[in-house]
Amino acid sequence: MKERAVALPVETGLEGFILYPALLDGAAQEALVAALREGARKAPPYRPRMPRTGQPWSIMQTNFGPLGWVSDERGYRYEPRHPLTGEPWPPIPAMLLDLWARIARWPAPPEACLVNIYRGEKAKMGLHQDRDEAALDAPVLSVSLGDSCIFRVGGFARGDRTRSFRLASGDVLVLGGPSRLRFHGIDRIIPGSSSLIEGGGRLNLTLRRVTKP
Repeated sequence: MKERAVALPVETGLEGFILYPALLDGAAQEALVAALREGARKAPPYRPRMPRTGQPWSIMQTNFGPLGWVSDERGYRYEPRHPLTGEPWPPIPAMLLDLWARIARWPAPPEACLVNIYRGEKAKMGLHQDRDEAALDAPVLSVSLGDSCIFRVGGFARGDRTRSFRLASGDVLVLGGPSRLRFHGIDRIIPGSSSLIEGGGRLNLTLRRVTKP
């Protein structure tokens, strides 16, 4: 995987919230989409459901790695197998493991790569915290592919003041350190802002360490 000659983060003003714009070039993005498409043959995308109510989400999901994050009437949790096929998740693509080693700089590899698939104007993600992991000292590394989005990040309570950033295809974001448990979400997708994904849409990949090493 190639990265820009100068892979320097922009100043966000939030310690541990690190944004690398256009870190992945066009060739790297295409290679990553191809690897995800191949893996999705073994782990087809599905629509998660809200705990208790069973209400379907506006996005589709799948996972790569030893563990996959799932949501249904039983709650939020990590599972070693696809909820519909019962098969193990495919391995995390090597280029993502390499990216984690260079950017996250944490002493153990990620165990889960959650793939969120946004298509259509109604696809979004409400403010939430990533806190279902035992290894909360490990950062969450996020990769954007396809259409741009408006990403919102707040504080440590749902009602805290928020800021918005536009994330484009190839951007890489790290939520770690003091910002690991900040509330964040996706307000909307900007259709037609990228031609990377056939038919449009956005893929968001989040690499996570689940268990303590």
